[in-house]
Amino acid sequence: MNRPHTRWSRVLLIGLGASLIVGVFVLAFSWPSITSTVHSIPLAVSGDSTTADTVAEQIEQNAGEQFDVVRVDTRAEAVDLIETRDAYGAVVLDESVPEVLTASANGVVVSQVLSQLAATLQSSFTQQLAAQGVAADAVPTITVTDVVPLADTDARGTGLTTMSFPLVIGGMIGGVVVSLLVAGVWRRLTAVVLYGVAGGVVVTLIGQAWFGILQGSPVLNALAVAASILAISAFIVGLTAVLGPRGIAIGAVLSLLIGNPISSAAQPWQFLPEPWGAIGQFFPPGAGATLLRDLSYFPSASTLQPWLVLASWIALGVVLMAVGHARNRAILPAQDALEEPAGATAPEASEAVATPA
Repeated sequence: MNRPHTRWSRVLLIGLGASLIVGVFVLAFSWPSITSTVHSIPLAVSGDSTTADTVAEQIEQNAGEQFDVVRVDTRAEAVDLIETRDAYGAVVLDESVPEVLTASANGVVVSQVLSQLAATLQSSFTQQLAAQGVAADAVPTITVTDVVPLADTDARGTGLTTMSFPLVIGGMIGGVVVSLLVAGVWRRLTAVVLYGVAGGVVVTLIGQAWFGILQGSPVLNALAVAASILAISAFIVGLTAVLGPRGIAIGAVLSLLIGNPISSAAQPWQFLPEPWGAIGQFFPPGAGATLLRDLSYFPSASTLQPWLVLASWIALGVVLMAVGHARNRAILPAQDALEEPAGATAPEASEAVATPA
């Protein structure tokens, strides 16, 4: 039998609807880079003199919203803030010649901004000394020190940045495959945990042992990758257990079209329009990207928040799996009860025929 032709009105709706989907994807992936601006970079200014206070005020006035300045007394305090990611750079005025501290592990954009700041300070420093009669060739050069540099195996940090998206896709693939091919709450939970753990080991072997993208403890990196994958896949499996196939679509939208664009994997979360940068850190892609960067380059930084975020999404997925399992167990007996009288009619009738009057 030939399939009837699709109505022209439906053809138009499908074509236009599909184009809107393309527009949503383009908007989701281009919006962060288009709307992000360099602002609110945490910057420490060290020194216990009035000169340090004056420089801090000048930076805030001249740089506008580019920097969020915090005052400290010594260079050691400024370095500590950078290593714990409470500051992305610092201006040190403890000595006669200023020094600018950077951390290229925070990203290329931040390093470029701090290098421009060093050039601006150098120009101002030169003018001040020239006014005091110091010759231009005798003016000391401001030193730029990279306190937390990127590894030689990932000198531009592109490897660490690009790892975020495959982890999102990997989490989605695991959630979809387990949802469609595995039945039973305990079997689904076991499958998704095995997928996450195996994925963590494989990605760490590739990203750290092979390419040298990840740094630090391989065990912690493997756990972080596994948690990032598991947070997405477990959530999708849980949604599917409760909502059916619609759960796959909802989980994919939350992870790929919402969580990933605001994950700030390629730039500091402060650069995104408020409050999206901060919100992105509470989705698995953002928490996973931050966790891997901290474990690789900032071991002194607190990783409590990203660990808790990933654990919460995993726990939510497990709870949803349990809810879907309990609901299904409640529905099946009710369906059996409705079908039982109709099914019992035939045996009862045969017994009546076989029994002598």
